[in-house]
Amino acid sequence: MGTELRWAPLLICSLLSVPFLTRAFAGDQNALPAAVMVGSIPSPPKARVSPVIDRYHGHDVPDHYRWLEDAASPETQAFIQKENAYTRSVLDSLPGRDKIAGRLQELLSIGAVRPPTPGVGASGSNVYFYTHREGRQNQPVLYVRTGLSGKDRALIDVNESAADGTVALDWWYSSHDGKYIAYGISANGSEESTLHVIETATGRLLPEMIDRTRAASLAWMSDDSGFYYTRHPKQGDVSPGQEAYHRRVFFHRLGESPDGHDDALVFGDGLNPDYLPSVCLSEDDRWLVIEVDEGWSKSELYLKDTHSHSSPVVITAGQPFVYSANVYEGRLYILTNEGAARYRILRVSANHPDHSNWQEIIPQSEGDRGAVIDETKVVGGKLVLRTEKDANSKLIVYSLGGERLREIELPRVGSISELQGQYDLPDLFFDFQSFTTPTTIFSVNVAGQDGVQIWANLKTDIDPSAYEVKQVFYASKDGTQVPMFIVSRRGLQRNGKNPTLLNGYGGFDLSVTPDFHSSVFAWLEHGGIFAVANLRGGGEYGESWHEAGMLDRKQNVFDDFIAAGEYLIHERYTDKQHLAIIGTSNGGLVVAAAMTQRPDLFRAVVCEAPLTDMLRYQNFEIGKLWIPEFGSSADAKQFEYLYRYSPYHHVRQGTTYPAVLFLTGDTDTRVDPMHARKMTALMQAKARQGAERPILLRVEGNAGHGAGKPVAKLVDERTDTWSFLFWQLGMK
Repeated sequence: MGTELRWAPLLICSLLSVPFLTRAFAGDQNALPAAVMVGSIPSPPKARVSPVIDRYHGHDVPDHYRWLEDAASPETQAFIQKENAYTRSVLDSLPGRDKIAGRLQELLSIGAVRPPTPGVGASGSNVYFYTHREGRQNQPVLYVRTGLSGKDRALIDVNESAADGTVALDWWYSSHDGKYIAYGISANGSEESTLHVIETATGRLLPEMIDRTRAASLAWMSDDSGFYYTRHPKQGDVSPGQEAYHRRVFFHRLGESPDGHDDALVFGDGLNPDYLPSVCLSEDDRWLVIEVDEGWSKSELYLKDTHSHSSPVVITAGQPFVYSANVYEGRLYILTNEGAARYRILRVSANHPDHSNWQEIIPQSEGDRGAVIDETKVVGGKLVLRTEKDANSKLIVYSLGGERLREIELPRVGSISELQGQYDLPDLFFDFQSFTTPTTIFSVNVAGQDGVQIWANLKTDIDPSAYEVKQVFYASKDGTQVPMFIVSRRGLQRNGKNPTLLNGYGGFDLSVTPDFHSSVFAWLEHGGIFAVANLRGGGEYGESWHEAGMLDRKQNVFDDFIAAGEYLIHERYTDKQHLAIIGTSNGGLVVAAAMTQRPDLFRAVVCEAPLTDMLRYQNFEIGKLWIPEFGSSADAKQFEYLYRYSPYHHVRQGTTYPAVLFLTGDTDTRVDPMHARKMTALMQAKARQGAERPILLRVEGNAGHGAGKPVAKLVDERTDTWSFLFWQLGMK
C-alpha cells in the first residue's frame, strides 16, 4: 500500500443539507429571501492596511496585507480570532443547524473502507491488511485477517492515541509475507509523518522511529530484513525553509539505527531539491527502480542492480514525459505517455535497460478521447490495467507479453481508485464506487473467467434507484467539449431555480471521477443538484488534457468552470440566484478565480484551503513543488499570465461578489493558510456586499489540508458549510 507521491492537493467535496424549500425572488433579485433572513449581522472586522510594493519585471504590484503571511505574529493571531468570532456570529444564528449536524452524524457513520493488501503467509494461510472506519470513529483502523474468511483483528488503531482524533495514519506498507507493517503517523493534520514498524503476529512495536517521512515511498526486502524508503532532511542539514524538499532514498535494516540516523543514502545526492523520488523493488530484491517526479508532466526512471556497488543509472531519455514501472522476473513493465498522450506499456530487460531496447507491448487507445491507462500492476503473473474513458473506470487483464485476455465486468458505471494484489497470488482486490453507490471492495481471480466477488462493503439505507446521474458535454469558451456529471433526484424538473452546487478541480493531471461522498445525500435528498465538471488540467483524457490547463493555459480551466455554470443556467437546471460553487486546494483556486472573473454568475462560494496569491505561493510550505504546474512570478513570462488571473490581485473596489465562506486549517502544510487570510481581509475591505452577502473566514485549529481530519471536526465544518449554503440559496 502506498501514498500519493506527487502531492496532488486533495479534492474534498463536503456537502450538507437541511429540508428543502425554494421561494421565488421578488423585487431586488440580489436580495436574500425574507424567509431565511437572520438577525442583525455585524460588520466584518477591519484588518490593518499596510501596503508593500513589489516590483516584478517592471510592474509595481501592491500587497496591502503582507503582514498576514506571518502566522506566528500576535497581530495575525488576533485577526484570526476576530474573524472566527465574526463567522460564528453569522453562522451560529442560522436556522436548522441542529438538524444539519444530526443528519451529518448519520451520513458520516457510513464509514470508509479500502481494498486489502495480501501478504503471502509462510504457513500457507495468507494474511490481508485493510483499513476501515465505521460508525463514529474519527480515524480508520488498520485490520489484519488470516485467510479470506478469517476473523479481523485491529492491528493499528490511532484513535487510541488522541481522544479528539487528531492523530492520523498517513500511509503503510506490508512486507511481502505480511510479517511486518511499516507505517507513518502524524498529528493535527500536519502530514509530517514518523515511521514505525509493527510485528503482525504479536502487535509488538519494533524500536524503529524515523521522523521526516512525509508521504514516504517504501519497498520491503523479501526476507523482511529491511526496506528502502524516502525521507526528508532534518533542520540544520539544509538551509532554513528547505526541509520540505530534498527528498532522498535510504536503506534501513531492522535493528540498526532505530532513528534512521545511520541509514545508507542510496539515491538523491545532488538531485534537484524539488524532485520527488519513489521506490519499487523486484520480487527477488535484485532490481531497485527509482521514479523521480520532476513535476506533473515529467519524470525519470533510474535502475539500480543491488548485486553490485554501482550507483543507480537513468534509463529514460530526459524528455518531457511521465514514466512509472513494475519490475518482475527480470523485466521492467513501463507505463508512459512518451509517444502516447493516453499512455502505453513497454517492456525491457533489466539487464539491458537502454531506451533503445524498449518494446511496446500494449499501445495507447485509438481516438483523441480514447481510454487512458491510469495504472498497471502485476498480479498473479498477469498485467492488470485500470483505464479511464470519459472519467469512468474499466479493468482489463493482459498477459505479460501484451495479449489481451479479458475485461473484468464491473457492476455499473463508476470509479476504481486502487488496485491491490501480489505478483504470486491470483486474487486482485479493488474498490468500486459511484456518485450513488458507496464503496464496495471486490475480489477477482485474474487467472480464471469467474466474475467479481464482494469482499467488503459499507452499510447504508441510501436507495441508489432514487437518484439519477447524467453525463453531459458542454462547450467551453474556445469551443472545447467538456464533460460534466449532474446528480439529482430521479424525475427532477428543470424549473430554472433548483439549488445547484458546482464543483471542479482541473489540475495536476488528477481525474475527477464518480466518487461516493455520503454528505452529498443530505443535499440530494431535498431536491438539490450536484454537478461536477471535468475541467482541463485534469487527467481525464490523458496528458494533452492536462497540458491544456497548466502554466500559460491555466485560464482554460477557469473558462471551463465558468462555462459549466452558464450551461446549468441555460439548460434551466438553475439560475444565478440558486447557483453555488465549491472547491478545495487547486479547486479553491478555481472557484476564487471564477468568483473574481464572473462575480455576477454565482450566489455563493465555498473556498477551502485555496491558493489565491499566485505571485507568492511558491514561497510557502511545499509551493515550489508546484512551479512546473503553475509557473513562478520569478520568471518574466510566467509572471505575466499568473498576474492576469491571480485572484488576490483581481478583487475590485465596490464590486458586489457572491457570499463567500473561506475554510482553512492552521496546520496546513500543503497550502499555506495565508492565502485565505489575505483574500478575506482584501475582500472585506473592497467588496460592496451588505449583510446578506458576507465574506467569512473559518480557521480550524489543529487541522491541516484535509487528510486525516477527524470525523468530529468534519461534522462541525460541514455543518457550517451547509448552513451557509442553504441560507444563501434560500432553502430551509
